[in-house]
Amino acid sequence: MKNDNSPFAGARLDRLPTSKFHWKIFAIVGFALLTCWSNAIGGLVLAQLKVIGWTNNSQTALFTSLSTAGMFFGALIGGSIGDKYGRKKTFLLFEVMHIITMLVAAVSPNMNFLMVVRFFMGLALGALLTILFASFTEYMPSRSRGTWSSRISFVGNWSYPICSLIAMLLTEIVAPEMNWRLQFVIPALLSTFISLIAWKAFPESPRWLESKGRYADAEKVLTNIENEVSKETNSVLPEIHKDKTEKNEEEKQNISYTEFFKGKLLKRVILGSFALIAMNVTQYTLINWLPTMFLAQGIDLKKSVFLNTMNMFGAPVGIFIATLIMDKIPRKVMGIGLLSIMAVLGYIYSFQRSMLMISILGFFLMISVYMFVCYASAVYVPEIWPTYAKLRGSGLCNAIGRISGIIVPFIVAKLLDSVGITGVFILLGITCLITAIIIGIFGIETRGKSVEEIGSIK
Repeated sequence: MKNDNSPFAGARLDRLPTSKFHWKIFAIVGFALLTCWSNAIGGLVLAQLKVIGWTNNSQTALFTSLSTAGMFFGALIGGSIGDKYGRKKTFLLFEVMHIITMLVAAVSPNMNFLMVVRFFMGLALGALLTILFASFTEYMPSRSRGTWSSRISFVGNWSYPICSLIAMLLTEIVAPEMNWRLQFVIPALLSTFISLIAWKAFPESPRWLESKGRYADAEKVLTNIENEVSKETNSVLPEIHKDKTEKNEEEKQNISYTEFFKGKLLKRVILGSFALIAMNVTQYTLINWLPTMFLAQGIDLKKSVFLNTMNMFGAPVGIFIATLIMDKIPRKVMGIGLLSIMAVLGYIYSFQRSMLMISILGFFLMISVYMFVCYASAVYVPEIWPTYAKLRGSGLCNAIGRISGIIVPFIVAKLLDSVGITGVFILLGITCLITAIIIGIFGIETRGKSVEEIGSIK
């Protein structure tokens, strides 16, 4: 049990009114997510590489799978390092690694070299995404955590239409040989800028410091935050309502990975893993394969990039809608509903051949997909864990989710060659419906509950 010096970080952070502190954390995390778009350009880069003769469907599958394999290991490694050494240090470590790998990729001499670099790029990105999404929930108040998490997902996922627009612009002004290289350089430069800001302005998580027994450090950070908020609002902060569930945090801070395969933690691993499997299978199949699917249907490269760009504008629209309703609908209801819509709409989309219907239905499909991406990656999976195991739990689920991303590209390539795009969307639909059933069985309600209350595993 905690001693009398316990800072009760959760209760003190949850009582804070919305302030510049929250918007500062939001801006840093949101912009970091926005600029780490190395995965978002996967399909766009591959389309350029196919034009210059660097790749075919089999190599495309390997390229995609190596990236996903890297993200698998990154989620595991990043989660472990983040829970041990802190949120800020781990954030900056993998941000720098991601920048370096993007710059190295831009000067790749051949496809084999690029695929090796892509693995390490994926590793850095997998760790970075786990750290950013999971850590963010520790800074935001429980009353609006879902809305805040949806907001960073909204900002981060603008990377897809932005990088598509950049690729479309580059297609008009530079040759494919230079196009794909610049697509790596641009996000590397932008990520360097946000890393410098985070190094100076991003505080360590008081909840993490407290879970490690570093009460003095947690107290210092909390006092700075409270003074900043109090000065801004020019008022006395609300009374602290100490959550009794916080008292058990320190006792469990050193749990091993084996604990994740027992009891209620195992149920949360199953729940989070299936949610992220569905997200990865749908999102990354569409990101990496849509331009190739269009080319396979006889649509030329410029029109393929155009259609991909139009469809991708559904991403920020879907997440914007999610920000408006995330804290108004029970988590289980929202997850099951979105997965059902994705399954049905994807199947209908697969039969479309006209540019108009592909654009319209693709746009609405992306809206539903990215509402679920926001729900799964930014809100539900990060918030179902106690602080002492948050990054490891999120990392484990992300890693398991990535396994599907390693296997599925080869299945997609096979289906495209043998059945066509309808077979691909039937696969996506089955995945969505199975996940909806899992959420119905194992889902827990987290809406409006404190981090400490959700993390109380009895």
